[in-house]
Amino acid sequence: MKYAIVVISIFFSFSGFSQDSLDSVPYTSYRNKIILYSDLGFSSAPFTIRGDFADGVNRLRYRHNQQLIMGLGFAYKWAGLRIGFGLPVLLRPRSRFGPSNYVDLGFTFNLKQTFWDFDFRNYRGYVLRDAYEWNDTLNALTPNAKMPTTRSTSLSINTWYFRSKDFKMNYVLGKKGDYKQSHGTWYFKGSLNLFGSASDEGGLLPTELVDTTLTINKVSTITALDVGVVPGYAYVYRWENWQAAGFGGIGGVLQSKFFAAEGQARGFLGLAPRMDLRFIVGYSKTKYFLWLHANFDVKSIRFRDLSYWQMYNTLRVTAGVRLDRKKKKDEL
Repeated sequence: MKYAIVVISIFFSFSGFSQDSLDSVPYTSYRNKIILYSDLGFSSAPFTIRGDFADGVNRLRYRHNQQLIMGLGFAYKWAGLRIGFGLPVLLRPRSRFGPSNYVDLGFTFNLKQTFWDFDFRNYRGYVLRDAYEWNDTLNALTPNAKMPTTRSTSLSINTWYFRSKDFKMNYVLGKKGDYKQSHGTWYFKGSLNLFGSASDEGGLLPTELVDTTLTINKVSTITALDVGVVPGYAYVYRWENWQAAGFGGIGGVLQSKFFAAEGQARGFLGLAPRMDLRFIVGYSKTKYFLWLHANFDVKSIRFRDLSYWQMYNTLRVTAGVRLDRKKKKDEL
């Protein structure tokens, strides 16, 4: 959390350079061009469960294998379409992390001074990392306990409201436009989330480390539904044809949280912190562009005897061209 505060402080230091007072808009729009692009990257959803377990263990790290995802897309005026598919390339050894299957769907759109993001993710097939430290059946060559029926699911609806009418997310993302000069603004991010993890066979916690007389240690499902607002600051920096942008915010959510154990469910109401971090950097000219996008979304659920932390990460490289539409003879 302290690193997030440092990042946001850096963003705030740039607030004096905001270009809201200028008469001309600080961006260039290419919405009348035909935009073709391709991207390559990966998404991940590791989660951690903390508590006072046996053998001095207080943190259990759940990880899944990762697969390269390739996307093909186009945009023209208000329309856009991207098709993504997995490549047969695992980024981690199958012998240690096994196979993982996941679905990652989403779409975005702008409406006046807001930007909307709908996202659905489902990951299946995890391992409990470094389980050999307390599980005698494992060793340094096979250090992880495989949990193929463990899954994580997230459904998120997010909207950003930007104080400056000249801060356009589409131009920050760099396909339909880019910026001619640096520009910054305050924003509010509203968020509605349904997320959590579950095991279809057995519990989430290893029986070797927990007191099974406690109901929560037999937990098979951890889920939360929350809603809240995250205030923050966004800044885009332009130098010649290079552009970099960052978003940083810290806020809170009202959370309805549940856990299920042995067919019985218990629910609680509480508050939880929420952090918003996003970075974009790249090179953009009129006819082509190259961008690196990084997005970090940290969610948490806390009960009396254990806490659940999950980070949804996305890292993607995007390259594309902007083509002039051929004019018809009657337009000449």
